[in-house]
Amino acid sequence: MKTVKNASQQNDETIDLTHPDYYLNRELSHLAFNERVLAQASDHDHPILERLRFLLIFSSNLDEFFEIRVANLKKDVLLQREKVGIDGMHAAQMLSEISERCHKMIQQQYETFNNVLLPSLEAQNIRFLARHRWSDAQAQWITQFVKREVLPVISPIGLDPAHPFPRLVNKSLNFIVSLEGKDAFGRNTGLAIIPAPRSLPRLVRFPDELSDDGIDLVFLSSMIHAHAHYLFPGMKVKDCYQFRITRNADLDFDGEQVEDLALALRGELHTRRFGRAVRLEVADNCPEPLVNFLLNEAALTEADLYKVNGPVNLTRMMGIFDLVDRPELLYPSIAPKIPKGLSDKDNIFATIAKKDQLLLHPYESFLPVVELIHQAAKDPNVVAIKQTLYRTGTRSPIVNALIEAARSGTEVTAVIELRARFDEEENLDLASRLQEAGALVVYGVVGYKTHAKLLLVVRRENDKLVRYVHMGTGNYHAGTARVYTDYSLMSADPVLAEDVHRVFHQLTGMGKTERISKVLNAPFTLKRSLSALIKGEIAAAKAGEPAHIIMKTNGLTEPKIIQALYKASQAGVKIDLIVRGMCCLRPGVEGVSDNITVKSIVGRFLEHSRVYYFKHADLLYCASADLMERNLNRRVETAFPIENNALKSRIIKELSLYLSDEWQSWTLQADGSYQRNRCMPESGAQTQLYTTLAQ
Repeated sequence: MKTVKNASQQNDETIDLTHPDYYLNRELSHLAFNERVLAQASDHDHPILERLRFLLIFSSNLDEFFEIRVANLKKDVLLQREKVGIDGMHAAQMLSEISERCHKMIQQQYETFNNVLLPSLEAQNIRFLARHRWSDAQAQWITQFVKREVLPVISPIGLDPAHPFPRLVNKSLNFIVSLEGKDAFGRNTGLAIIPAPRSLPRLVRFPDELSDDGIDLVFLSSMIHAHAHYLFPGMKVKDCYQFRITRNADLDFDGEQVEDLALALRGELHTRRFGRAVRLEVADNCPEPLVNFLLNEAALTEADLYKVNGPVNLTRMMGIFDLVDRPELLYPSIAPKIPKGLSDKDNIFATIAKKDQLLLHPYESFLPVVELIHQAAKDPNVVAIKQTLYRTGTRSPIVNALIEAARSGTEVTAVIELRARFDEEENLDLASRLQEAGALVVYGVVGYKTHAKLLLVVRRENDKLVRYVHMGTGNYHAGTARVYTDYSLMSADPVLAEDVHRVFHQLTGMGKTERISKVLNAPFTLKRSLSALIKGEIAAAKAGEPAHIIMKTNGLTEPKIIQALYKASQAGVKIDLIVRGMCCLRPGVEGVSDNITVKSIVGRFLEHSRVYYFKHADLLYCASADLMERNLNRRVETAFPIENNALKSRIIKELSLYLSDEWQSWTLQADGSYQRNRCMPESGAQTQLYTTLAQ
């Protein structure tokens, strides 16, 4: 932390809370979260295959970090944009620090992979066989497999003036080959590229009869390496090394300037595969001349080079979970609880009408949410269904139910966010399916991603229209609901329903902002309301009354919210923050944030729920929005109140489990580092929630 005037020696009003020293860098904080994920791969409390999964998740996270965050920083440098973050760092400074940290993390990743995970898996008779370990029978089987499945779909590219260095697909596995001799046309440039087709699996399992008491797996890269000579008949393959280029994958088009957003997006999706290069990964034994050749062709520098001791495309190893059936090496399966009255045998509308229903996934099942839509789709008394869709999955039972409802004549309105990153193509397809079924499909508001999680069902009951709502902190995705922690509220509260109705009007129609009674919505009232609630706790603390703020979120980067929390801390408000990922707030700074603690929980489930509690106001909101600039200023988000006292008390109790977690938690220090808490196994919040809710 840079030296600034001792805040404790200043009057609260004289402290400049906008000073860069009071903020952590967003991108470096993002990397710190990925470090915490990587640490799980070495944690013996996780089953061995789950530890491998954490390593692969880290790899996937880092891929996206380079594709989006690093790519945009490089663009800023290229265009000489002098943007400075709240922490005072320029893009060039951030890139330098990112390169240093990422090189250390990737080195640690491969050391963990080679020296910890592979031996541990081998001890469980799951072996990844390098070429020198193939038996004669295995080598013969691989040769036949390569001839049958691999060679027919590979197109090697010899490099010469007519065949310049190819434009390789983002994150694809490739090989650079050094050749000796002349080909049939007399060419002898000596270099070629072998792109591995993306259609081929990166891991292949040997037939059981070729494996001795266990499971033997082989990497596609090893197969291609061993048989590269088949691709260049009559020539000698001197060297063959794998490499991978990561490219800018952020879509870049002006939504204000296009007439058809879906059509423009389809055009942009192709360019994502061939954006500007941002990283080169190459085998660590690749000779310097070949490395320099690749760097030059990709227009990258040494800072962008990552030499790795192992497969360059670790993320694609996720296929192992389809090849290895060893449940004892995974987490025990969880049986989410279905609360009384919410099963498929019940009239779910009658249950919700009696009282609000609150679910915490994955400990409590996501099926009641699916069932609500299924019953609405089949119910002749339901006249309309409106829903936001951000990420749903490829085989979504929810989308199928909406299609069924539309085909049966129910008025179905789907607000589909086409720009949900890396789900754009899937969302375009589901939009087409819904439109073909007769649903009204809209794409929200240009310039503002629709991230709110809303469902509205309008039902005719006794000659009156009654409305039911579902509001959530997570996506309508049955798959992620099994591994992400999220709250769901189902209610027949007419005021909440009217609020949701008005939000849908904002999304589908045009007009001035309508007054919304209970729900807080971005970009209009959410940020302003949260700031006002923080001020309310400040006033209470100054008056000597109890004041306490608890916020659980995935990211905290919004400067105005951070400054409001600093002022609350200075006023004596106790502030407990549970921030899974990025956090730009510095806790524990004397005179500024003495009363603020920040914890991050990393465990079996991905902490995804957002909860904002204000003790003096006695208000608790669950939200789709994180405390980040994009969520509060440039997205359509909602925060919904939990007004039932029993449900509110329940959530506060569940938050206290996270705050007292001394097993799966990390505490943020003032210097930006995280200290792991590993002293009380019985305090693990996720374990306690599983015990109390799922069983």
